[in-house]
Amino acid sequence: MSNLKSQEIKRLTTPLKFINSKAYDSEGNLVSCVETLSEVKFIIEPKEGILTEDEILQYAPDSKAAAKIRLNRGLGDMEDVLLVHESLPWIFGLYYVILVGFALPVIYTKNTILMIVLLILFIIPLVYSYYIFNLKNYEYKPKKLHTLPKKDIPEAKKVTKTETPTPVANTSEVESLKSYEREANNLKVLFDVKEGVVKELIAKRFEPPQITYDKFITMVDSCHKLFYNQFDSAMNIIKLATEESPRIREELDNKISNMKTIIDQIEDLTNELVINISSEDQSDSDVQVLLDDMENLIESVKEY
Repeated sequence: MSNLKSQEIKRLTTPLKFINSKAYDSEGNLVSCVETLSEVKFIIEPKEGILTEDEILQYAPDSKAAAKIRLNRGLGDMEDVLLVHESLPWIFGLYYVILVGFALPVIYTKNTILMIVLLILFIIPLVYSYYIFNLKNYEYKPKKLHTLPKKDIPEAKKVTKTETPTPVANTSEVESLKSYEREANNLKVLFDVKEGVVKELIAKRFEPPQITYDKFITMVDSCHKLFYNQFDSAMNIIKLATEESPRIREELDNKISNMKTIIDQIEDLTNELVINISSEDQSDSDVQVLLDDMENLIESVKEY
């Protein structure tokens, strides 16, 4: 993975810094506020031309870019539409307020032509809204494959009794495990980024040499060892499996679940350290609770 891509993933996955009610990413860039009908939040948008669509969905699932990708793939919902067109409800609201102001004198004068024009102006945004918010318009339409005329299709080579066709058994079954391989690799990249972030925060909060610093770093290193144990085990299963079976899928699901749990614990510790560094009292009680949770997690996964 290129250094530029790693930096972008780190930027997207690092918690925001809030200074004077303004949000900034890890590079110090101001993050715009996104206001929809249901909530107000700060979302880091991925830079163009660095990450693939799948990587954007993995590392910036709440962004507008991810919403557009889901809609283009026919997997989006109404929240994605509202996020992509966040300003549309407010524009329509202002539009109708102004239109009503013009409509009142027209209704009073009973000018038929102007009333028809106003009716059309009232209907146009409604038609546009129906088109924008109708999820059926975002259904994925696969491209039509180019088919050759029958006369241009070459005849399949006949296999005689003396010829041995290339074996294709187990290909589809093993291919079905590729999704686990992709997910495991994505989780590995995400863990590496988050591990680097949390170590930087630990060093900032507990400047070495300190016993507390050593304790936290030792715990993160234990999580690293445990995560890669699960990762390597999953990759070995995928590599050595000759066919798919419920038992194999169950083992891979457990490995992936353990990897996600470890990442969640690292993420929780990262968020708590960010809050702890920003607070005036700098109480370590909440961080200590997370440290205990990480110890319990390590022990439970080891037992598994």
